[in-house]
Amino acid sequence: MGAAQSFANVEVQDITVENGVVKAVVTDQGTIEAEYVVIATGCWSPKLAAMAGAHIPLTPAVHQMKDIGPVPFFKDTKGDIEWPIVRDMDVFMYERQHGTGLEIGSYAHRPILYTPDDIPSNATAALSPTEFAFTQADFDIQDEHAYELMPSIVGDESVREKYACNGILSYTPDGMPILGETPEVKNLWSVAAVWIKEGPGTAKSVAEWMVLGDSHIDLHASNIARFHEHHKEEKHIKSRVAESFNKTYGIVHPLEQYESNRKVRLSPYYEREAALGAVFYETAGWERPFWYESNKDLVAKFGDKVMPRTAEWESRWWSPIINAEHLQMRETAGIVDLTAFAYFDITGPSALAVVQKAALRQMDVAIGRVVYTPVLGPNGGFKSDLTIMRLDTDHFRVVTGGAHGMADKKWFADLLPADGSAKIKDITSDYTTLGVWGPNARAIVQAVTSEDMSHESFKFSTCREIDIKGVKVLASRISYVGDLGWEFYVPMADGPALWDALWEAGKSHGLIAVGIGVYGTTGRLEKCYRAYGPELETEYTVVEAGMQSPKLKEADFVGKKAHVKHRAEKPVAMLCTLFVDDHTSSTGEKRYMMGNEPILTLDKKPITDAHGRRSYVTSAGSAPSLGKHILMSYLPTELAVAGNKFIVEYLGEHYPCSIAEVGATSVFDPSNERILA
Repeated sequence: MGAAQSFANVEVQDITVENGVVKAVVTDQGTIEAEYVVIATGCWSPKLAAMAGAHIPLTPAVHQMKDIGPVPFFKDTKGDIEWPIVRDMDVFMYERQHGTGLEIGSYAHRPILYTPDDIPSNATAALSPTEFAFTQADFDIQDEHAYELMPSIVGDESVREKYACNGILSYTPDGMPILGETPEVKNLWSVAAVWIKEGPGTAKSVAEWMVLGDSHIDLHASNIARFHEHHKEEKHIKSRVAESFNKTYGIVHPLEQYESNRKVRLSPYYEREAALGAVFYETAGWERPFWYESNKDLVAKFGDKVMPRTAEWESRWWSPIINAEHLQMRETAGIVDLTAFAYFDITGPSALAVVQKAALRQMDVAIGRVVYTPVLGPNGGFKSDLTIMRLDTDHFRVVTGGAHGMADKKWFADLLPADGSAKIKDITSDYTTLGVWGPNARAIVQAVTSEDMSHESFKFSTCREIDIKGVKVLASRISYVGDLGWEFYVPMADGPALWDALWEAGKSHGLIAVGIGVYGTTGRLEKCYRAYGPELETEYTVVEAGMQSPKLKEADFVGKKAHVKHRAEKPVAMLCTLFVDDHTSSTGEKRYMMGNEPILTLDKKPITDAHGRRSYVTSAGSAPSLGKHILMSYLPTELAVAGNKFIVEYLGEHYPCSIAEVGATSVFDPSNERILA
């Protein structure tokens, strides 16, 4: 018997799960016991997952295609495919030669969505179960576009329509595949919403993940564990797919926001923020202020220091108010809504063992210590970066980004001992966070609490409970923006009182509301702080990111063997901070990169390191305090030298840039005097 067997024309009727672990697949021809079950069934995937009590949030959606021919132009073709596919992106269509015929497909028609239950069985389907009757009325305009592009073929009266269908594809609410072990059921894996162009690479990567515990290619954006509960609801799935379907071939701005199914999760400060003219962006269902129109007068105050943009593309989904808020926070103080964090508590006698296993940094620390730590995969690459607070001997609180918080939760949950000696509790919907940072932060906070908030009494990277105007608050002295300040965690119900107390106290100290545009971009980049996803991913190491600590903890942790090896080797690449030296385009207009642009040599050649990884911009944004536009990029070690010059390619043009720092050294306040004030 071979290593693999296949069974055709078999209907799955149930999936057996015992104690949260998949055990077998029940079919109409018998039961197949299995240690692992992989659901790779396209648009049927949600239906099969539901049999096991799991969720694969996708919806079947129609993609219209017709095949015309025989085409005289292709009469001498010998193979199925001899001509390149033509993608007409302006009208969201493609034309593809197939033998002597031409296939015409479209993503421009109205969204036509179904549910898995709408798909007929093999026995009842008129065609294939995933081929519905063609609706010509939805394709009339596409016929006109195809004729306009290829009149000699489409307009040839001898060419007939051979076949047309409303074919079914799998669409997800964020447009990405759904890969990995389901959070609900152990050993039940999903390989869903994978389109043909991604098939071979996806199969290889998921196989690596299953066998080795990690994949060579970073898959965090496709991880099935990324979804919050509201993402799994049919309303959310269908509304997002309906909105995004016509963008399949569209040009989507990197900061573009969804319009559908908004206001799912509102922070307790939402009304106060709306009154200040907050422009809300969404993360994990939360509405987060990106900037505040109430601060527009600051643009005039700071003038050209806000680094105004005139080009339409990079001015979309952006405002000079962001940079003005940044500069004002550096002068006085800013209050930031961080409710979109994900939070979970790990408690019990084995809680320390769990966080030690997950964290690169030492977690056997004093009660009240706050530890920022990378979380590694088995190959020593990044699975996350997050903050862990030790609240008691057997009580740790994990604070992480909302976008990947549920994936982090699964990672920690998978490390829990089977004997129940440690438990995890998700408190994301129960707690809210406010941050206050800036040179006046201490004066503001001290005005509303009797606790001693001095540097000597409240050290950096520590936390403790304090009282703010009668509200019990967990205060944590950390900073992601490069200034003195704290994060304050309270139950949702206490959020408004906390905001009001800080806001009132801040009036005499120049406190302003500051959006995530500062917190996540300008403040972060000035300090050269890395972010999970852009900089920190599976394919790069802690050493390459410049984040290795002088001393390695003795306790074991996931990825330790690989990390020890990386520490002993010369890194192949290093993460660098670059400045754009000249923003002037060929038209004389200044342009500002947004991320993912290629970094080239001065003779305009791509840069590739010894592992075959291309150099590109991982993060880009303003550094208003410095009057510079920052780029972050991994560069081969031999090129990663401060002062070295390169070219960044942006929208077909080339701009000079140079390395400001190699590794984690900040380009703003490198000695951290402001944070440690």
